[in-house]
Amino acid sequence: MNLPLQPGTLWPAILRQTTHALACGALHPIGTLPTTIEDGGVRFLVRQVSSLARKDEDQQKRKARTADGCKPNPFLPYDPDLFVADISETHLALLNKFNVIDHHLLIVTRRFELQEALLNLEDFAALFTCMAQFDGLGFYNGGLAAGASQRHKHLQIVPLPLDELDPLLPIEPLLAAACMDGLIGSVPGLAFPHAFARLEPLSATHPLETAHRAFERYLALLDRAGMPAMVVDGEPRQSAPYNLLVTTQWMLLVPRSTECVEGIPVNALGFAGSLFVRDEMQMETVRRLGPMTVLQRAARSTSK
Repeated sequence: MNLPLQPGTLWPAILRQTTHALACGALHPIGTLPTTIEDGGVRFLVRQVSSLARKDEDQQKRKARTADGCKPNPFLPYDPDLFVADISETHLALLNKFNVIDHHLLIVTRRFELQEALLNLEDFAALFTCMAQFDGLGFYNGGLAAGASQRHKHLQIVPLPLDELDPLLPIEPLLAAACMDGLIGSVPGLAFPHAFARLEPLSATHPLETAHRAFERYLALLDRAGMPAMVVDGEPRQSAPYNLLVTTQWMLLVPRSTECVEGIPVNALGFAGSLFVRDEMQMETVRRLGPMTVLQRAARSTSK
């Protein structure tokens, strides 16, 4: 392995591996029909999936193998056709096999760690090493109730912008009004429990410095959200499910209560203003409730 990841090499590697993975059939993009729904000052991007047949089939096969006594882990071993780059001695980058957003990247630990394990400095170092090379939104689904589909610890990055017609994240217009109490604060317009932190600008040549600051703020976000870490079998674990959004300028943590709201799955991207629905019935549910209400019901109340 040539470690660490060299500056300027990641995005070309993503493009190159995407072309290869599509050609050999390892990558299965999920087509969607996007629409926007205005709610609470946010222009939510809602994508209606056109077909999940192949992903559903793959998940059924995995469930069958689990029932037979095998616990499938797509990251150990990983599919070499989806491999993008070695990031560090602890992490590597893979393409998301069933991607809704083009060039969706997974940052996976080399050895098995639970998705419910606390994020550590190495996780943030891998994340910001990648985010220093292209403009993206990092996120983490901490546990099943937060939308995690795999037990093996992995962070994720999707390129920005999410919407070709709008350079900003849907929630971005609200963030300027954040009320800060020291390093941690909240955003009045976000109508769900959360904790917010700003970050100093990321230096492409010093991502590890940003990783150290982000890790410290991550621990502070957990404390502010009433979710201090706990130790299980000698390993730091999260005390409750949560979603984490990370950009080069800020971090947002949202405690979770449930994975789905009236059948609509919600992961970290939902709290950035990007929701996914399976069919027209779910789309109508989002319209009826309003996207912000969907997020309110997916989040959980915090103890102050």
